[in-house]
Amino acid sequence: MPKTAKQDIWGALADGTRREILLLLRSRPHTAGELADQFELTAATVSHHLAVLRASGLVHVERRAQTLIYSLAAEGFGEVSAYLKLFARGRRK
Repeated sequence: MPKTAKQDIWGALADGTRREILLLLRSRPHTAGELADQFELTAATVSHHLAVLRASGLVHVERRAQTLIYSLAAEGFGEVSAYLKLFARGRRK
């Protein structure tokens, strides 16, 4: 069965490192190197996580000269937010 966008989002959010990256991106945009400095991971591993987040629509990337700047794509969380709100409202009667 092919992956849907929803599966990609949930798969991206399933990884703890990716969730930590998203938390860091809430404060400001970062380069992959800046993010790698926050973890005990190589820049290549962080770049892989960023590629997954970007493919799922949760992260934007902007090129500034030779540098890639990653930022949170707030609009990418709409589907996740709508799904979680189903539970916040409680059980249907």
